Amino acid sequence: MCRLSPKQNMKLIIQIPCYNEAQTLGIALSALPREVPGFDKVEWLIIDDGSTDETVKVALENGVDHVIRHTRNQGLARGFMNGLQACLERGADVIVNTDADNQYNADDIPLLTQPIVEGKADFVIGARPIQAIEHFSPIKKLLQKLGSWVVRVASKTDIPDAPSGFRAMSRSAAQRLVVFSDYTYTLETIIQAGQKNMAITSVPIRVNGDLRPSRLVKSISSYIRRSIVTIIRVFVIYRPFRFFGTIGAALFGAGFLIGLRFLYKWLTSEFGYDGHIQSLILASSLMVIGFQTILIAFVADLLSANRKLLEEIRAMNLQNRDTRA
Repeated sequence: MCRLSPKQNMKLIIQIPCYNEAQTLGIALSALPREVPGFDKVEWLIIDDGSTDETVKVALENGVDHVIRHTRNQGLARGFMNGLQACLERGADVIVNTDADNQYNADDIPLLTQPIVEGKADFVIGARPIQAIEHFSPIKKLLQKLGSWVVRVASKTDIPDAPSGFRAMSRSAAQRLVVFSDYTYTLETIIQAGQKNMAITSVPIRVNGDLRPSRLVKSISSYIRRSIVTIIRVFVIYRPFRFFGTIGAALFGAGFLIGLRFLYKWLTSEFGYDGHIQSLILASSLMVIGFQTILIAFVADLLSANRKLLEEIRAMNLQNRDTRA
């Protein structure tokens, strides 16, 4: 576990990624705390992801301490990562991420930060009462469960609400996170935390009423498509050997069984192959493809190991900067 170093002037920064959030941002900011147990200072930071409305004006009018601006929209995941970097540069000991649509109850922020302050966790996820949220459709609830299950398998954690964006992380945890997706950061960050042996936990949190439709869910079909793609990418990036190895083994096994069938027909047929040559061709093709896919599994696993090394080097460089500072 990456424990917080005992020090004076502990700082918490609450970050909010924003894209055209002028209508709801003021409501979300008015609920944020300026005092949280365990911290001497609480600051607010927004990431303006290329907004074309008055998001920044609303933020400044409501007392935001820091504004990070993108000249064009770069997506939620990139905004999240740039926010983490900005919080680290501004001396955050703990970072809380929340949404600009006031989806999460800001009164629960102390619940998120408490396990980190007490040295019991590096990463804390707010678990929403999914089944009780009325504006979530049955399909969305099902996909939320599926996504959380995939993350639990890939990360070897027991987080019940992986897509939740209401989360807190220690400084050292934030330094070790890298997001590759442009769509969302929620799944990848939990998987990375699990793979890097961070102490990760979840706490039950409350949600507020729906102020606007989700920006990530433009339609049910789009949400399903993006969710499936995200889930597949999770396995390809973080469990490449299992992903390609399973496919390769299935193809090779199917070819092997078809080959046994051909061999049986050939041995028991009065005229040799007796027209079953198609089975031999199919079996050979499946076994060759399966074997090649298994080889890809080994190559992908090596690439994954190399990525992990690069991530560790990046984290060490950031930690060394803190030491020198």
